[in-house]
Amino acid sequence: MKKIEHELIVCIVNEGMSETVMDVAKEVGATGGTVIRARGTANKEAEAFFKITIDPQKEIVMILAPIALKEPIMHALYNKAGLKTPGQGITFSLPVDNVAGLNKQILETEKKEDQKEENK
Repeated sequence: MKKIEHELIVCIVNEGMSETVMDVAKEVGATGGTVIRARGTANKEAEAFFKITIDPQKEIVMILAPIALKEPIMHALYNKAGLKTPGQGITFSLPVDNVAGLNKQILETEKKEDQKEENK
């Protein structure tokens, strides 16, 4: 079985908050991301449960990151763009078992993270 080396971090936030998401993610090591505009379909029960008004206009930010950066990025996003912030964001990750076309900067970041793990 192939070792998972990357995670796709997905953060869904209110429209206009994708720049905040990327700024926060870059502070802890992300190198870039992709933003997709979307429309949410939450119902009134979800709004009542979370005690928030849900804006239907959304932005989906997708960040491909080395697995070692997954937790720091997700933790930072939770704190700065989570449900209790203006972004009202939710974040989740998916394992990525194969990647093509990564740039040199991402590969260098991976090597540094691997070296840190080996030195522990």
